[in-house]
Amino acid sequence: MGKFTYEGTVKVDFEDRALAHLMLVIGMKLRRGEPFHFSWKDDVSIGDGRTTVWIHPQCALVYKFYGSRMPQLNRAWIDALMQTANSSTGLYLVPEPPVPVHHLEEEHELA
Repeated sequence: MGKFTYEGTVKVDFEDRALAHLMLVIGMKLRRGEPFHFSWKDDVSIGDGRTTVWIHPQCALVYKFYGSRMPQLNRAWIDALMQTANSSTGLYLVPEPPVPVHHLEEEHELA
């Protein structure tokens, strides 16, 4: 389980795999100079609501991964997350789509 920290005060846990995909999408948006909202559903232990933060180039972001290895990235998930980040609602975590079969075959050939 990884941790995303915004401006040193807002902290939320995400699985390392999800956090790695979120980090990539957030980084791509910020490199392009595109600020956006990022929302997530809060855990029941803190009220079971939603939190939204404004992501912009000057905000302080920390990604803490508890696993020692970088998770393998799923291009389809990156695309799905980027689609939400580019929408009027902003970035939010969507379920990971399956890796297309042709991607699995390419990875097998590279091994």
